Amino acid sequence: MAVDNGRMGNASPRLRDVAEAAGVSVATASKALNGRQDVSAATRDKVLQASRLLSFRPNRAAQQLQGGASGTVGLIASDLDGRFSIPIMMGAEDGFGIENVSVFLTDARGDLIRERHHLEALMARGVDGFIFVGSRTDPRPPIAMDVPVPVVHVYAPSAELEALSFVPDNVDAGRRATQHLLDLGRRKLALISGDPNYVAFTDRRAGIGEVLEEAGVQLVAPVRAGEWSEAWGRRAVRDLLASGADFDGLICASDQIGRGALDSLARAGVSVPDDVAVVSHDNWEVLATECTPQLTSVDMQFRKLGHMASQALLRLMNGEKEAGVVTVPCSLVVRESTLGA
Repeated sequence: MAVDNGRMGNASPRLRDVAEAAGVSVATASKALNGRQDVSAATRDKVLQASRLLSFRPNRAAQQLQGGASGTVGLIASDLDGRFSIPIMMGAEDGFGIENVSVFLTDARGDLIRERHHLEALMARGVDGFIFVGSRTDPRPPIAMDVPVPVVHVYAPSAELEALSFVPDNVDAGRRATQHLLDLGRRKLALISGDPNYVAFTDRRAGIGEVLEEAGVQLVAPVRAGEWSEAWGRRAVRDLLASGADFDGLICASDQIGRGALDSLARAGVSVPDDVAVVSHDNWEVLATECTPQLTSVDMQFRKLGHMASQALLRLMNGEKEAGVVTVPCSLVVRESTLGA
């Protein structure tokens, strides 16, 4: 086996370099260095020889070659602003804390190439498993490479049937928001949503429709769908008011949209919640509690999702088998925008 040390320059050797030198995939090299039993003895010898020649020393390699665990997992997010990934990570850390497992957080920014880079870097550190956090609830494509350790998906379910995913129940979220307004005696409801191409839009719209149909109530205006932003919430409410629609309840598909909606209602002299009660989704507390009035919002249970994912990953790491999509019910956090101060 020939190894070209010169091409490395002054850079430290990576797992990819070991794999190339041994003539195997990155995943196979990781399995061999981790002492996995599903690698042939000949392949393991080639990988170990390459790692010695390259002076490759991944973190905790010695423990793993003896069959031990690193006590670390990787969390790869695609959520740039941390709305989903931060509470999910906090929930995961709560779940891992009892087992003294630490979490490495990285952000792939929705880029599959960047995701692959983070995968290889974290595998080189010898992590015992991965949690993938999506930025939307649409099914995500399969992981671009073979991963030799257990994987759990959160928020965005995997398209792979054999994968294990934990997602919020967006249909339930739509039901809860709508039923809350109806319980308050509001019957003239309007809906402002984000991008209609998101599965979250379709699911929440379905839940809203179920409750309205059961109550014999219809939306007073066509659904206004646009961006998941405050700017869109402001513009959509301005358009809604200009259309002459008479509404006493407003459902916003995210807290960002809800905050923008509150701004435009206030500027138009519309009292919240006296004239219009407003309920939104996500319960992003740093935003919802800083609005005036504070936003009633559907909590998508991000922290619980993270905790459940961590417990499931621990079971997978212990050799148990689980697959499928686990849908977690939401809850409603009532604040001033529906019940007043």
